[in-house]
Amino acid sequence: MKLGQWMGLLALIASCYILWQIRQALLLLFAAVVLATALNRLARYLQKFRLKRSIAVLLSISFLVLIFVGLFLIIVPPFTQQFQQLTQRAPQGIAKLNEWIDQIETRFSGQFGQRLPNLDVNDIMQQLQPLFNQLVGGAGAFVGNTLGVILSFLLVLVLTLMTLAEPLSYRKAFIQLFPSFYRRRVDGILDECEIALGRWAIGALISMSVITLLSLIGLSVLQVPLALAHAVVAGLLNLIPNIGPGLSVIPPMTIALLDSPLKSGLVLLLYFLIQQFESNLLTPYVMAQQVSLLPAVTLIAQVFFATFFGFLGLLLALPLTVVAQVWIREVLIKDILNQWHTSPTKLAAINSAIHEEYESIGVTQSPPESKPEHKSESPDLTDDSAVETVSTQTKSASAD
Repeated sequence: MKLGQWMGLLALIASCYILWQIRQALLLLFAAVVLATALNRLARYLQKFRLKRSIAVLLSISFLVLIFVGLFLIIVPPFTQQFQQLTQRAPQGIAKLNEWIDQIETRFSGQFGQRLPNLDVNDIMQQLQPLFNQLVGGAGAFVGNTLGVILSFLLVLVLTLMTLAEPLSYRKAFIQLFPSFYRRRVDGILDECEIALGRWAIGALISMSVITLLSLIGLSVLQVPLALAHAVVAGLLNLIPNIGPGLSVIPPMTIALLDSPLKSGLVLLLYFLIQQFESNLLTPYVMAQQVSLLPAVTLIAQVFFATFFGFLGLLLALPLTVVAQVWIREVLIKDILNQWHTSPTKLAAINSAIHEEYESIGVTQSPPESKPEHKSESPDLTDDSAVETVSTQTKSASAD
């Protein structure tokens, strides 16, 4: 390798190392881009009603702030109050569970009843005391993590507003990072990414709304406290496929357990039925109309991004996969693999080498020349060793 090639390789390695070190900041930037893309589509829709761009953007931002404030008021204060009640009523719930076990023992006497344990509140509190101490000791770390989450959220919000204010300027700056002959192509790929992200956002919003409505109806029928808050949490966690629905069932089951274990089991059954409906009917239909992602690809993407980027990567796994799918399809498949043909120059060199080898062994009839399938303006991707391979084969044939 020449000096320039070594310098380019070192620059590539250094760039990859720097990008890996700032991966969390890049994920926050990507989250801001996704949010700005969704708000930009909303602003464009509002502009159809003959509104100015500034007014449409202001209404979109106001809608976003209203959603965040509404979610905070729906979820945080009721859950805080319910958590306090949960800590006070936990011994009562354990006592009810003991009564339920006693009823089973009296109804099903024998070996089955003897296997059921009797729960003692004092023993449980003594066993949980080390856990409480650890929680108290980690309160400072929790506050620090909460502060970091708030600062990250504010950073995403600021970046979203800045990107939404002048999207074309940031887009042109990104396009300038590519060679001049490929910039128009990158501009088209960015259009495809914007369309794909918009479709994913619409599909995710539809799925969230349906899951929230079904959860609200089911929890209201079962008379579970804070049905609206639990339903909203279930809808939000639906953004994380395969994992979010399992997390969303824990709070309503815990609260329903204070009333009766049977109600807690019914909540689990309700969420199981909703999950089956969502995974087998709702998501395949909605996402087939918006984006095409294979279930295995979705699961692999979640594992990959969660492993390397943590919870934020898990949360952004689907939009990252949608964007990666567009770039792989447009750049790798269409621009490289589909255009991978042997150029006429290389074919002429191969044919010339074959002619020379035939003449050297005394063959007067020239072999038929290979013709390319069609001419392509793509870069020459054929290896230079092709001529040497043909020459080696013909020499071995003459030796025989």
